[in-house]
Amino acid sequence: MASNTSVLIVEDEPAIVELVSYSLRETGWEIRTAANVASAWDSIVHGRPDLLLLDWMLPDQSGLRLLSRLRGDRDFQDIPVIMLTAKSMEEDKIAGLNTGADDYVTKPFSPKELLARAKALLRRKSPHLAEAPLNAGPVVLDPGSCTVTLDGRQLEMGNAEYRLLKFLMAHRERVFSRSQLLDKVWGDASAVEERTVDVHVLRLRKALKEAEKLIKTVRSVGYMLTEKEL
Repeated sequence: MASNTSVLIVEDEPAIVELVSYSLRETGWEIRTAANVASAWDSIVHGRPDLLLLDWMLPDQSGLRLLSRLRGDRDFQDIPVIMLTAKSMEEDKIAGLNTGADDYVTKPFSPKELLARAKALLRRKSPHLAEAPLNAGPVVLDPGSCTVTLDGRQLEMGNAEYRLLKFLMAHRERVFSRSQLLDKVWGDASAVEERTVDVHVLRLRKALKEAEKLIKTVRSVGYMLTEKEL
């Protein structure tokens, strides 16, 4: 089962795109690229990334314009963003951070440092993508190996069910509607119908065997993960 962390690299220099893509793919992350603001926005709308690596100087518009648009959009305002840029003056860094960047890496940079910063940012902003194992009752989900165990026995489940469980375990005791789960887990709500969530919840419960009660249906609202039912 592959990692489901999605990273969008918005950069128009092919050599940098290749270097960064290679470094991040070593972690098992899914990498997408865009060479300008227009194609980046289209990519974001059609599949929300978990992390955005954004160049400042792009052919059509400034990367800051895209960042500002993201922070002003209710659906995308919380996407973690690291600016990649040759602008190293203090005022440039301040402008990037004030516009909404979460971190700022100047060129040339070390791919290892960028990866470390990316992982640290995801741990802060997206705990469901962190590498630390997640626990709920007798169930343990290990993002590093992408495995789920019940009392030490490995469970088999599909990628969609794994992603759903991972998100719910990271946000336990919180209720999410079907539309929220589509957005947070699948990213592109328009590509999957809300009733499909019910199908994946049913499959997840079956995969969890005797721990199926971890997933609770909240009538007229949606679903949540709770240990209180065990």
